[in-house]
Amino acid sequence: MPQTSHSPTSPLKRHTLTLLHTLVLLASVALILVISWDTFHNLSFVADPFYLKIQYWICLFFLSDIVVEWLMSDHKIRYLWRNLLFVAVSIPYITVIRRLNLDIPDQVQYALRFMPMLRAAYVLAMVTGAFSANRMTSLFNAYMSLLLSTLYFGSLMFYIEERTVNPGVTSYWEALWWAIMDMTTCGSSINALTPTGQVLGVVLAAEGLILFPVFTVYITEAVTRTTSKPPVTDTSAHRSSRQASP
Repeated sequence: MPQTSHSPTSPLKRHTLTLLHTLVLLASVALILVISWDTFHNLSFVADPFYLKIQYWICLFFLSDIVVEWLMSDHKIRYLWRNLLFVAVSIPYITVIRRLNLDIPDQVQYALRFMPMLRAAYVLAMVTGAFSANRMTSLFNAYMSLLLSTLYFGSLMFYIEERTVNPGVTSYWEALWWAIMDMTTCGSSINALTPTGQVLGVVLAAEGLILFPVFTVYITEAVTRTTSKPPVTDTSAHRSSRQASP
């Protein structure tokens, strides 16, 4: 769901964008389900052709969505500039690497497989925020979706990288516990042993420091909104007492 720079006034354009956004959401969910299935069944991403094929077609659909919205945009240069990140995370890097026979380490290839997941996380965050009543709640829900998505994807990557070399990671739940403790900057007894795990530790801790203050802002705004409401008075009882008084 890229950032649009056009106002779909015609019904055809509006329905087209709605259909595209719905399909992007479904493709994002499918990508999450496939990568979760492979992880929980101890399948290697490097050797799994099914995931490569699914990711390839989903990436092509992501790119097609960007092209269609770019053609429908009223400000094409501005639209392209705003969505450069979406273009970058929608490229099927693994297919390109294999077609060109590039010698890329397995760790880098595994990280590249998660690139489309960034767009999936963003789509889920935007959809969650769109169903909120006000702007502050919408922002809070979007941040929560982004936080939980990053936590889930980070724990998956940590589990895959650490399970064969780290005695503290015997199941996915240990990896999830490590990710939660790392994001909250509390720390745990599990230490990252691989370079990927160490990088994830820095990224999750930094994101926790950035996103957790949103809780404070949201709670403060909710309390302020509640306390600033005028007291509700019973006007009918007040009117009756005035009429009864001489």
